[in-house]
Amino acid sequence: MDPRHLFSRARRLAESATPARRRLLGITGPPGAGKSTLAAHVVAELAGQAALVPMDGFHLAEAELRRLGRTDRKGAPDTFDPAGYAALLARLRAPEPDSAVYAPAFDRRIEEPVAGSIPVAPHIPLIVTEGNYLLLDSAPWSRVRALLDEVWYVDLDTPERIRRLVDRHEHFGRPRADAERFVHSSDEANARVVAATRDRADLVITFTPEEAPTPAGS
Repeated sequence: MDPRHLFSRARRLAESATPARRRLLGITGPPGAGKSTLAAHVVAELAGQAALVPMDGFHLAEAELRRLGRTDRKGAPDTFDPAGYAALLARLRAPEPDSAVYAPAFDRRIEEPVAGSIPVAPHIPLIVTEGNYLLLDSAPWSRVRALLDEVWYVDLDTPERIRRLVDRHEHFGRPRADAERFVHSSDEANARVVAATRDRADLVITFTPEEAPTPAGS
């Protein structure tokens, strides 16, 4: 798909915002499909008219995952705080004059969420949020979809997506064999959950390996 069409669509969404009502664009898809990079490109293209607030900032902390016995399933729907994520999206929809909102980010170098990392100024008309589970219809995730004006689903050829995932895990410090094991067990289990939500998207973007956005350093 021509990225100019996507940028124009996002720009029209931003232009439809009002001072009392931001627009929220969600970008979803299976792990490794390129949604994070596409979201960053959209925000960069809109040049000051959009802010990026990823879902990954709502990962549960490693200590809490250990307490719950879920460390080997990190990235599954029940290893996030969806109610907290929905509460932040609701707050972002209705900006308060002269009041920034601070959103959490996820630091892959330490594999932990970091609170207060992303400032969102009140004049920004469009929030772009990306993550795996924006279209889940089970509570409490279903609250997320109701807060988004549009959701785009990003898809990519499975072998290429898996290759990129393994490379990404290795880039952030996992040994190659461990990265492959994690992708084929945890990431691909999550990918199947995400794939079942594809039909609920407003727009499906299918990238070929040549078209898929590649983040710097990956």
